[in-house]
Amino acid sequence: MSTIKNIVAATVITAAAASNPADAQSQSIPKGVKNIVLVHGAFADGSSWNRIIPALQAKGLNVIAVQNPLISLEEDVAATKRAIALMDGPVLLVGHSYGGMVITEAGNDPKVAGLVYVCALVPNDGQTVQDVTSAFPPGPGSAEFRQDAEGFLSLSPKGINEHFAQDLSAEERGILVATQTPWAAKATVTKISTAAWKNKPSWFIIGTEDHMVPPALARAEAKMIKAKTTELKSSHVPMVSQPGTVSKIILEAAAEL
Repeated sequence: MSTIKNIVAATVITAAAASNPADAQSQSIPKGVKNIVLVHGAFADGSSWNRIIPALQAKGLNVIAVQNPLISLEEDVAATKRAIALMDGPVLLVGHSYGGMVITEAGNDPKVAGLVYVCALVPNDGQTVQDVTSAFPPGPGSAEFRQDAEGFLSLSPKGINEHFAQDLSAEERGILVATQTPWAAKATVTKISTAAWKNKPSWFIIGTEDHMVPPALARAEAKMIKAKTTELKSSHVPMVSQPGTVSKIILEAAAEL
């Protein structure tokens, strides 16, 4: 008799699922965003995230590291939006340094569910990089910017070794010196339109030894956007120096969305 009851119960459950396939699908798919778009900052490229990507992929997430041209803010936003368009479903945007400017604009895309800022610049509506950074005394790394005749900025070797990535090995710092991507100075005076963090949940990683985005500025930004904030004893590049912790924060953010 109990066997008959079990068969009947199973039939009822199966029929209910068949009559409402959306409910059945929602029961089989874990919660959380499965698509991550990683946006690098100035003087860098997508390889900034090389130590983060495997950890995210190991958890079954789809990952794209954008290759921002760093020619203009508009073109960097366009490159990021192309990456978002390639993703099937909601996206968590992660931006490092100047990449925070990019994700604050690109994050208005309806597919973007949340934002993670890593030692980043975070503008309000209509602000430029210069507007954001002028709120606090500049970090010592800014004194090591070098502008060429074409209007592109680079960081001096001293800037990278002592202020950008001082917690990496000498060999790693040497690679950053050799491979850095120059950044168009005009990107520092281009305004964003609307700040996406006003309508999207946000997370913030602050490097307490960051000489590029000073901790005081980062804390003010995190407070402004009401972000879930983590402070790490790191340089400006915790995704390289502390990839395990940064990966964990990204995974936790994705799971919450």
